[in-house]
Amino acid sequence: MDIVITYVDGNDSEWREAYEKYTDKPLLDKRFRDWGTLKYLMRGIEKNMPFVRNVYLVVSGESQVPDWVNRENLRIVLHSDIIPEKLLPTFNCNPIELHLQNIEGLDEKYLYFNDDIFPVLPCEETDFYDNGKVCIGFSRHILSWGMFKKITKLSDTLARKALGMKPSCCFVRPQHICTPMLKTEVEAVYSAVKDEIIDSLTTVREAKNANQYLFLDYMYYKGKAVNRKISRRHISMGMASPDKIAAEILHPSAKLLCINDVEMSDEKFSAVHEAMNAAFEAKFPSKSKYEL
Repeated sequence: MDIVITYVDGNDSEWREAYEKYTDKPLLDKRFRDWGTLKYLMRGIEKNMPFVRNVYLVVSGESQVPDWVNRENLRIVLHSDIIPEKLLPTFNCNPIELHLQNIEGLDEKYLYFNDDIFPVLPCEETDFYDNGKVCIGFSRHILSWGMFKKITKLSDTLARKALGMKPSCCFVRPQHICTPMLKTEVEAVYSAVKDEIIDSLTTVREAKNANQYLFLDYMYYKGKAVNRKISRRHISMGMASPDKIAAEILHPSAKLLCINDVEMSDEKFSAVHEAMNAAFEAKFPSKSKYEL
């Protein structure tokens, strides 16, 4: 199987200039800042996921590629390689995630990672796939208040439409972790509701967007998904102290660790950044093949 990682460095001056040119929204640090931890994600993949074939890093442009990247082993994909031109440039994760299946040479089985998710204990392929089906936890919901719930509800509605199912007031929401995908299933649902997907997408995230949950919901309703949670621990920087974050990195309680960024003071940012990177360096001290 392959791994696809989406990445943005909000400190990149070229990217920031484009953001200011094409949007009228304030730049949220918590969504775009770089914590310097991407290389530790790569080290975790190499150490704890030896079954992975290729790793793809998806970025908006060449200026976003970290200078430590070994391009012989880490495959770089630009937004323009996979996303329709009329949707570019984009500063919204949803158009990116909905077109990852267009990566040339991508395996039938691929895991989509955000760059804040880390494999911190040994994983097995059966953690993510079971007899040709994807494995991930799903929860059921009725209320769709707030932007993200509205996006989730729309994605469920489109998945149902692609399968010829009736609309429902209920919708499912996949577990927040790396997502296992089946390329042929993703391509099938995208083709079925392509116009609705394209019409929903915007330059920055809005409640009218569909997102990649569409693909997982489709597989769930089609019987191509096993409702089984992936082993993970979720930590919010707003709730956890720097010491607690470091402790979970060094002595993990689950196979995958998601560290969620939040708005915070410069003082706390510095403290968390220092503790987190020190812990990751102690956890994964050796360079991976994806680094120069």
